Amino acid sequence: MQVCRTISDGRNTVATFRQAGESVGLVPTMGFLHAGHMELVAAAKARADRVVVTIFVNPTQFGDASDLDSYPRDEKRDLQMLEAAGVDMVLIPEVIDVYPEGDETIVETTRMANMLHGLVRPGHFRGVTTVVARLFNFVQPDLACFGEKDYQQLQIIKRMTRDLAFPIEIIGVPIVREADGLAMSSRNVRLNAEDRAAALIISQSLNAAEALTDKTVESLRETIAHTINSEPRATIHGLDIVQAETLNDISGVLTSPAAIMLSVEFGGVLLLDQRVIQP
Repeated sequence: MQVCRTISDGRNTVATFRQAGESVGLVPTMGFLHAGHMELVAAAKARADRVVVTIFVNPTQFGDASDLDSYPRDEKRDLQMLEAAGVDMVLIPEVIDVYPEGDETIVETTRMANMLHGLVRPGHFRGVTTVVARLFNFVQPDLACFGEKDYQQLQIIKRMTRDLAFPIEIIGVPIVREADGLAMSSRNVRLNAEDRAAALIISQSLNAAEALTDKTVESLRETIAHTINSEPRATIHGLDIVQAETLNDISGVLTSPAAIMLSVEFGGVLLLDQRVIQP
């Protein structure tokens, strides 16, 4: 496994793959990897000859500097996991390389980035699309894999890729969950024991919504809110039910797949989860 710490080294390594006629799959990460990331790697390996993983804690998607500073990091463990998974190259750039001095260019999906979770975390998705566009430029992959847990992010990246005509296929990979149902996330390690137990209410609320026989937007919303609010340690920051592909508002009886997107806080840690509900 080749570990590259500069953009030029990464490009040179990818060039050797291209010279051999090999396709390239990209998995962008912020490190502190878990089984969910390994599913992204597996999805890329199943579709491409070579797999490139990036590890970069992107400062432009954090609204709170303390959140950035406290983001968990363990590069040694990450590299061991990636090598064991058969990754071909890891790119670990410095902030100054990704955002050179005097940088003033951003990439933003103007509608999709400023709705739903984007209202809870202003500027977050602008930071995501800006860094992902740069990573796409650095690696120039044939495909890139992203988790469905960050559902709005996935749809935004798909829209950006389409709008900017990147010749890259975007693959959405289903959520990987802990044995008890909690969606895997690098943030889970920040939960204390009580909040970790309480966080199960998120997946329980989605299960309750999916089990409804009368699936209207209103009944889904009421069921989820009632379930989560029954847990005193939980604070709902976002409960959005939208058309699955466009993220447009919907109401009444479901006539097409609907995406439920949740952001719920436990002890200062904001957790995300989602479910696509069929009509």
